[in-house]
Amino acid sequence: MTLRIVQAVSEADLLDWQHVHNEIIPTDPLSLEAIRERAGRNRLTVAYDGDKLVGCSTVRPPSEETPAATVIVRVLAAYRRQGYGTEMYAGELAAARALAESVETIVLEPNHDGLRFALALGFVEFERYVHEGATYITLRLADR
Repeated sequence: MTLRIVQAVSEADLLDWQHVHNEIIPTDPLSLEAIRERAGRNRLTVAYDGDKLVGCSTVRPPSEETPAATVIVRVLAAYRRQGYGTEMYAGELAAARALAESVETIVLEPNHDGLRFALALGFVEFERYVHEGATYITLRLADR
């Protein structure tokens, strides 16, 4: 595995980010325009093994509503349990820690793989909410 992680700034990278996001979160598909807007306020990355797209991630800075930085790592189903998510998470956690002391993540409730991954990394659930008819689980990193 040779993972290459790039910040999503080019049109091609944003389209790859969109593909992964919309595949993993079909209940809230994002348009390219919405992703461009997010890229202006969040760190968006895409991950490749060679030329194969394996995942994407988001780091949201803290806000008045959420004083923690938020890290979300998404790995396409065919590439899970191969170390990609762990490697992506390590880099994104470092970016989040530079922004805030507290770190959170969000998982779509039916994404059992994502929830297991977050729990294994030391996140603990502290909130559930419904958006557009889908339930999301917010978890906080418990190491601090």
